[in-house]
Amino acid sequence: MQLGTRWSLGAEPPTGLPEVVVIALQAVEGDLEALPDDTSAWRWTLTWLEGNPVIELDDGTVIRFDPKEDSATITQPAIVMDDDEDWI
Repeated sequence: MQLGTRWSLGAEPPTGLPEVVVIALQAVEGDLEALPDDTSAWRWTLTWLEGNPVIELDDGTVIRFDPKEDSATITQPAIVMDDDEDWI
C-alpha cells in the first residue's frame, strides 16, 4: 500500500513518480507561471489508485498515469467565460 502526500506548487515532487508524470507536473507548473493568478498557496495532492499515481492541483487540474502506455494525461478544469454575446 502506498500513501499519498501533498506538496506546494513549484516544490520538488515526491520520489517514486514515473518520469512522464514529473514531466506533466513541470508542464502544468510552467503554464501557471504565465498566469496573473496568485498560486503561492496552491498545493498538489498525490493519491494512489490501484498502484498508479493520481495527482490533483488545488485548482482542479488532474494528472493521471497510464502504465500500459507509459503516459500521463492532464485534465484541466473548465473555464467559464462571461460572454455578453450569448445571443449568437
